[in-house]
Parts: sequence; C-alpha cells; structure tokens
Amino acid sequence: MARNTIGQVAARAGVGVETIRFYERSGLIRRPDAPNGGFREYPEEVVDRVRFIRHGKELGFALIEIADLLSLRTHPRSNCEEVRERVARKIKDVDGRIRSLRKIKTQLQKLATACDQRAGSSDCPILEALD
Repeated sequence: MARNTIGQVAARAGVGVETIRFYERSGLIRRPDAPNGGFREYPEEVVDRVRFIRHGKELGFALIEIADLLSLRTHPRSNCEEVRERVARKIKDVDGRIRSLRKIKTQLQKLATACDQRAGSSDCPILEALD
C-alpha cells in the first residue's frame, strides 16, 4: 500500500498542509502515528478523502455536512436516497441564499442610484443608509 507524507497528500489533493492539519483536528481524517524519528505517513485513501472534502466544500457543503456525507459513504446500510436528501436540502439552502443575495443587490443598486456623486461624504445617501 502506498504511503504519503503530509506534503504529498496536500499536493495530490490540491490543498495546503495546514488544511490537512485542520481536517485532522476536525476529525475528518485520522492523524497517523509518527514512526520513531520519521515522518508521519498517510495511507493512499486519505488523498481520496481529502479530495472528497474539497469537492464537497466547493459545492457549498459545510464541514459538518461533509462529515455526514462521509459517514453515509462508509455506512453499509446507507443508500443513495439518503445522499439525495442531503443534496436536496443543500439546494433549498442555496436557493434561499440566492434570494437573499438578490435582495441585497437590489438594495445596493438603489443606494448607488441615489448617490449624488458631487455631494460631500457627509451628505452621501449610501453612508446615511448604513447609519
């Protein structure tokens, strides 16, 4: 079985070494024992696990949600429907964020339109709206 140093795992998974350490502290990956006077060596499957975590984060999943997905991935009684339910919840969450961001954008556009560029900052409607 191939073994990797922390730097090799990080490079192959597309993350930094500190990210690997953070995932260890978070319990997402297991920290290997250090051999006498040597470097810790990670099994090959850790690279795949870190990639899984990275891809999950790219899709907007929080680390706690990723931990849940990882447990479903390895639990013998879980099925694809359980994973689909988590994804459906995430889609609903993303839709809510999109609605919220659209409202924010509309408000910012109104403020930008109200701005008289010649006015001094003490008369700026944008700054006044933030008070």
